[in-house]
Amino acid sequence: MSSNSELHARWRLAQDIALEAGRITLEHFQQEGLQVERKDDRSPVTVADRAAEQHLRHRIGRAFPDDAILGEEFGETSGQSSWRWILDPIDGTKSFICGVPLYGTLIGVERDKQSVAGVIHIPALGETVHAAGGEGAWYVKQGCAPIAARVSSRDRLEECVFLTSQVDGFAGRGAAAAFEELQRVAYITRTWGDCYGDLLVATGRADVMIDAEMSLWDIAALAPIIQEAGGRLTDWSGEATIYSGEAVATNGAVHEQVLAVTRSFPRPR
Repeated sequence: MSSNSELHARWRLAQDIALEAGRITLEHFQQEGLQVERKDDRSPVTVADRAAEQHLRHRIGRAFPDDAILGEEFGETSGQSSWRWILDPIDGTKSFICGVPLYGTLIGVERDKQSVAGVIHIPALGETVHAAGGEGAWYVKQGCAPIAARVSSRDRLEECVFLTSQVDGFAGRGAAAAFEELQRVAYITRTWGDCYGDLLVATGRADVMIDAEMSLWDIAALAPIIQEAGGRLTDWSGEATIYSGEAVATNGAVHEQVLAVTRSFPRPR
């Protein structure tokens, strides 16, 4: 099997199983009596998170038994191939447990440490964006045919919609002033965050999405989507990486304007 066909096979599976995992989460969404636990880092987790990730792992393991898998809830399973799947069954569990429909399922696919395919699926809204390297980014609204996902063309931060997941994440790394400056300059600031914010950037409805703290499973799926939609995803210093624990995702046109602010606040080491 050629490298390109191997990518396509994984990309197709990622799209299918994201929808399947999303349906599992919806069985628990807005249901009375949902039990919420706190992990060691005090972040919430539910039976839906675990059930969805178990399903994803089962499906991947059947189709590609030699691939490695890294997931938020069950850690890493080593593989024998050059491929690794990176899973976040519910990105935005805080939204999920509050009955807010802006949570998503994230599936990223790496080859040789390069993020080459990704899916963002928002189950409660029936919206999906997926991409693979060189194949474009595609937006699917439930019941509709896929259309090309493209970032906006706005080139002045003063005209842009700036999003983040959690404002206090900026203060937590000593960068409260960065948030204040971006909010001051941007036309609209909202916390339509987690992966939904990146979906909005990829489809041109927002222009800037910034997170101060991210795990690998939060970001791996995003890079190919933002890039294939015509935007840029880097860390706060401008390096195109998913391994810095932070992200700046933009339409590309205002990326340097945003970096002019974030570069002044390097991540504490």
